[in-house]
Order: sequence, then C-alpha cells, then structure tokens
Amino acid sequence: MNDLRMKNLVRRRDDRMVAGVCSGVADYLGVDVTLVRVLAVVALVFSFGAALVAYVAAWILMPEV
Repeated sequence: MNDLRMKNLVRRRDDRMVAGVCSGVADYLGVDVTLVRVLAVVALVFSFGAALVAYVAAWILMPEV
C-alpha cells in the first residue's frame, strides 16, 4: 500500500549551515543535503543574485521545525 504521509516543506534546526533551507528542501525531496547545497551554490553563481533572493525568501517564508 502507498505511504500517504503528508510531507511538509520546513526549515530544519538539526542539520543547518545557515538557515536550514537546503536541509529542509533535501528532506522534502528525499535527496542528500550535500547535493542540494552544491546546487544552491551553483545557482547562486550563475543566477547573478536571483538565487540569493529566492534563498532569503525561503528563509522568511518556510516555517522552522
């Protein structure tokens, strides 16, 4: 039977480097947090600051657990 558990996108306190956004996204997607952090840095470099705005927005909007 399928697992119908509802996932919540939240910032994590236990595995954070800055605000827990990448850790929360990794947990939500079910991938390794290192992969999400590397992709966030690559996006930051190649988006000319747009990824930074998105990160800060997620920091403000995502609830902390």
